[in-house]
Amino acid sequence: MSKTLYGSIIVTYRCNARCNMCDCFQFPTKPDEEISLKTIEKLPLMTFTNITGGEPFIRKDLGDIISIIRKKTKRIVISTNGFFSERIIDLFKTYPDLGIRISIEGLSKSNDTIRGIKDGFDNGLRTLLSLSDMGIKDIGFGMTVQDMNAHDLLPLYYLSNHLDMEFATATLHNSFYFRKTDNDIQDPEKLTRVFELLINNLLKSRSVKKWFRAYFNHGLINYIHKNQRLLPCDMGRNGFFLDPYGDVLPCNGMIEKISMGNLNTQTWDEIWNSEKAKIVREAVKNCGRNCWMIGSAAPAMRDKLWMPVKWVIQHKLKGKYEWKKC
Repeated sequence: MSKTLYGSIIVTYRCNARCNMCDCFQFPTKPDEEISLKTIEKLPLMTFTNITGGEPFIRKDLGDIISIIRKKTKRIVISTNGFFSERIIDLFKTYPDLGIRISIEGLSKSNDTIRGIKDGFDNGLRTLLSLSDMGIKDIGFGMTVQDMNAHDLLPLYYLSNHLDMEFATATLHNSFYFRKTDNDIQDPEKLTRVFELLINNLLKSRSVKKWFRAYFNHGLINYIHKNQRLLPCDMGRNGFFLDPYGDVLPCNGMIEKISMGNLNTQTWDEIWNSEKAKIVREAVKNCGRNCWMIGSAAPAMRDKLWMPVKWVIQHKLKGKYEWKKC
């Protein structure tokens, strides 16, 4: 088993949002078929765990889930649309060491149009500010950049920076997880220009963490231009996803779901060391989708640390970043 295992736990496919880039809300799980606390107890030790959905705060037993997982991992970050403010605040009163990324897809008009939640921007920002007032440290925005909101990328970054909050980025992907096959960037050059500005801002920061975020965003430009990913994907070895049905998956980026086994009926070791897992890992090794999402890019960056380090040094010395094909 990898010494730095990254886990992503999809606790539900139920969602109150109607995002234009994700149709999981059209295929919700039923509460009685979602992974139980007993199944979650079977998870291995992890370096980092992301709790996601759907909308995780729809599950009323999320606090019980966190209670189990925090004993198995060094750090937990919850991805949410921030709508259920009271539930979020109550959870963080109990577990102030958690992290959270609230998905905000730009400023008010862009966010509410893309997410399909009335007053979603205001509600999400209010939740973040409330958590900040409580002294919660690991908080921030998460933005999926597309043609509709590219113009808001820099303003949203400046807002997060002003509030001293984290700023996570992604771009459009198609997969079984998103239930989408028609997500597409219409104007790659427009997105390239705004990502270049973001990357240069990150590189000018005094934060080493932001320098590596610059590299991650460089990888997003690379993905938008449909190039081979910057680092080889090793999902199924250094990372995994557990879906609401109990299936252990290498990632959430494939067009068709590929399971290594089911944690409802098997132990972790039975799944992770199985012949089926070997077949899935070989499929990952030969996958040509070149996805660049934080769930698979972060463990790759950590495993091949010298590559982002070299890139950061080169661009810090150069003093300016401009996109060019690697």
